[in-house]
Amino acid sequence: MIKILFKNILVILLFLTSAQLFAQGLKGKVTDSAGLAIPGATIQVVGSKIGTSSDGNGLYALKFPAAGSYKIRISFTGYQTSEVAVQIDNTVKTMDFALQDTKELLSDVVVVGSRSTPRTNIESVVPVDLISAKDVKVFAQTDLTQILNFVAPSFSSNRQTVSDGTDHIDPASLRGLGPDQVLVLVNGKRRHTTALVNINGTFGRGSVGTDLNSIPVSAIERIEVLRDGAAAQYGSDAIAGVINIVLKKVTPYSFSTSFGQSSSSTLGRDFSDGRTFQVDFSKGWAFKNDKGFINFAAQYLQRGYTNRGGLDTRPLLYSASPTKGATESEADFQARFASLKAADDARAAANGLDRNNMRVGNSDSKNGGGFLNGQFNFGKTTQLYYAAGFTHKTGSAAGFYRLPTQTTQIDLSIYPNGFLPFINTKINDYSFAAGLRGKIGTWEYDLSNTSGENTIKFNIDNTVNASLPTGTSPTSFYAGELLFRQNTSNLDLSKKYTFDGGFLTSLNAAFGGEFRIDNYQIREGEVLSYSNGGRLIGTTPTASGAQVFPGFKPSNALDKSRHNVGAYADFEAEFGPRVTLGAAGRYENYSDFGSNFSYKFTGKVKLFGDVALRGAYATGFRAPSLHQQYFNNESTQFVGTNATQVLTVNNANPIVAQFGVGALKPEISKSGSLGLAGKIAQTFTFTIDAYNIDIRDRIVFSSQYARERSGGVLVPTGVVNQILNTVDPSAQINSVQFFTNAINTNTAGIDVVLTNRFNLGVKSSLILSVAGNLNKTVVRSIQGSDKIESDPSLKAKLFDRLERSRFESSVPKNKLNITATYNVSKLSFVARTVRFGEVTYLNAIDPNIPSNGLPPQLDQTFAPKWITDLSVSYAASKTWSVTVGANNIFDVYPDRLYIDPRNNEHNLSGNASSNYSGGLDNTSNGRFLYSRAVSQFGFNGRYVYGKIACTF
Repeated sequence: MIKILFKNILVILLFLTSAQLFAQGLKGKVTDSAGLAIPGATIQVVGSKIGTSSDGNGLYALKFPAAGSYKIRISFTGYQTSEVAVQIDNTVKTMDFALQDTKELLSDVVVVGSRSTPRTNIESVVPVDLISAKDVKVFAQTDLTQILNFVAPSFSSNRQTVSDGTDHIDPASLRGLGPDQVLVLVNGKRRHTTALVNINGTFGRGSVGTDLNSIPVSAIERIEVLRDGAAAQYGSDAIAGVINIVLKKVTPYSFSTSFGQSSSSTLGRDFSDGRTFQVDFSKGWAFKNDKGFINFAAQYLQRGYTNRGGLDTRPLLYSASPTKGATESEADFQARFASLKAADDARAAANGLDRNNMRVGNSDSKNGGGFLNGQFNFGKTTQLYYAAGFTHKTGSAAGFYRLPTQTTQIDLSIYPNGFLPFINTKINDYSFAAGLRGKIGTWEYDLSNTSGENTIKFNIDNTVNASLPTGTSPTSFYAGELLFRQNTSNLDLSKKYTFDGGFLTSLNAAFGGEFRIDNYQIREGEVLSYSNGGRLIGTTPTASGAQVFPGFKPSNALDKSRHNVGAYADFEAEFGPRVTLGAAGRYENYSDFGSNFSYKFTGKVKLFGDVALRGAYATGFRAPSLHQQYFNNESTQFVGTNATQVLTVNNANPIVAQFGVGALKPEISKSGSLGLAGKIAQTFTFTIDAYNIDIRDRIVFSSQYARERSGGVLVPTGVVNQILNTVDPSAQINSVQFFTNAINTNTAGIDVVLTNRFNLGVKSSLILSVAGNLNKTVVRSIQGSDKIESDPSLKAKLFDRLERSRFESSVPKNKLNITATYNVSKLSFVARTVRFGEVTYLNAIDPNIPSNGLPPQLDQTFAPKWITDLSVSYAASKTWSVTVGANNIFDVYPDRLYIDPRNNEHNLSGNASSNYSGGLDNTSNGRFLYSRAVSQFGFNGRYVYGKIACTF
């Protein structure tokens, strides 16, 4: 009995002790600013293992081992993290938390552009756009370049078509400058560029950019776009500015999937192509005891091809057009021609040869990849951080259709009806960064190493090597590989001094060094992809290598490296609460071309309230890429309607020396900006910034120097003929092109961003934003070598009217973005309309000179257009949401290309002044209805989609 009584007393004591031990606690609800519950929010006691997540109703409960003072951190993706100090006693307290949507802040913290304490974007000394995770996922654009094209007014990028490797990697522009004049960072560390140099007839021709689409959108926390020259701070390439992609940290489970396709009508046809499927995932885990985090994100994107090509206008597809006899009347000739055409049409119909024989639009693409981002904390001041990414992308893009009449480019025994060749790519992108960040005494340090690699393999399909004996050619070829690899090591030191009672209140001093190694490789393709088998058509040689993309030859293959070292100093001082001044300088020395010193001065003065005047002056540079210095190949390109074999030579080739052109030099820039930024009445923010950028010695890809001909016969004494005959006496190469420092340019413009938030009630709000960019680039001078300058025919071809228009007018000179976001209860409506300004194409040969015999309409300006997107989202709960919407909801297309009246399938005239001609416009026999030489907003029409997202 006593033993039983003792056990009961012991149980009661244990119960009372445990009840007392856990009597102290905290409970409550996590909501947004409108009072809606947030499930899955993280509630963590800072510095301990105590933590929990809110349930489906936003409710949470925490238990504490003892009474005392604690700091509670509440976080959820898309909302501002909050930290609150609480005093816990021997009771269970109730405390609710309301998190603020990051878009409600209207002044978001950015780190790019300054090495001092992070500031909000309206307080920064230079203009910075901040694009949140919500901004990049609210509409249907699924790859980063297209998202930025519609979100950031100063950014421009469009998918290219029928342009070899550029079909698979989108060139991009900031402030109207080239793809290689903007620096890309990931978590503040330099991102490697792609292995591809753009050599076809698109915007960005001759440049090397960064493949932004190799970074999964699901991995991105925010994007900072610094719209100011920053080479003195970050090194080469940052002439137009810097794009810093900040990866996610601690986030809940997030999953989304979407499906969409074109739903468009144009040219009397309906289109429902371009089917796109996307799925992504992300999750960030916090380590216990505030020891750090690890985040993993992945995305898979499958995009079908689109085709907005026109019908082939050549009257005959199987044979050349007849020639009118000397005594034949026009009526008799047209009757004979009509009979031939009827037979040709019947043959095409019987064999399934369609006049819609091109694929002009988006390429087929599959893109899958993942990113890991993490940090481990050693104590309170030292962190080991790391980020690793891998993306595998495959694509299939069409070239020009080879008709049966193109006998030197086809084997009729294999393709009796012609063929559409495909360039298939396999692109792998790797990156890894790791570093140690902490304090030594009062100095902060950051020691890091970043490696990256981009490879592109080319496989050519549905094609032939026409030079091989009849019937023996394979129809698929491995054409070779491009590779670019970069390794960057950095050491950064900084310290902020504060002063009491003096004129100078604080000074941030930063010093650092960098060592970088670049490596560029071209790897040869299989032998049959580039060789010539010797087949003749009569006495005419046939084209070597795989049609559409001859493989890289052993003579093209190379493995080139360089290294550079850099050192910088960066100071930023505050003189009271109103004045901030900064100065930075950077010295770099490259193993291949020498050294450069860049500097920058910045300043900001608060005028009144939260309104400030800011400005900057900077010098900068861009080192010539290894791609530009060493790329070389032989390719088939179409000039008008004619296929031509083009030799691209690097600056080490004796051919370039015969033009008097030497090694490439760096591009040098001087830029200035002046602007106003601020916040009024706590709800309205604005930034207005004007800029001017002068660049000298810009590197261009020359126009094609073609062999001189007279009446179709080669002129042996022609300068280009004599140069090309040194390497190609059989005259299979029609023209040559190369890289050279040739132009000086000026770019001037203004950026405006206005945002206002209206609170319409307890559960509704409206955010309006207006952002615009005006910019103009002018080529101020063209300077060739002494030999080129002394020969007018060579000078005219160095940088012709077409190449000039690529720099001056191929991207919109102005862009206006108006966005409205209306939230009411569980519904969200987002409408966006973007005005893409006019773009202009100039023909290589001036059509305004009558003696050239060309229609003036070959020069063409494409009018501005408004593109409107709409999405509607319903949040069934804080876990699940559904979105439906449309991009380009009004199905707007660019202006069509001019088509000459003589370029008509039914033009059977025999008169020399009116007979069929496909060379009097830029439609390539009617098959290109929209220009691919300018970059306005694309030409795929309306796109409709649906999306499901889950966060918990």
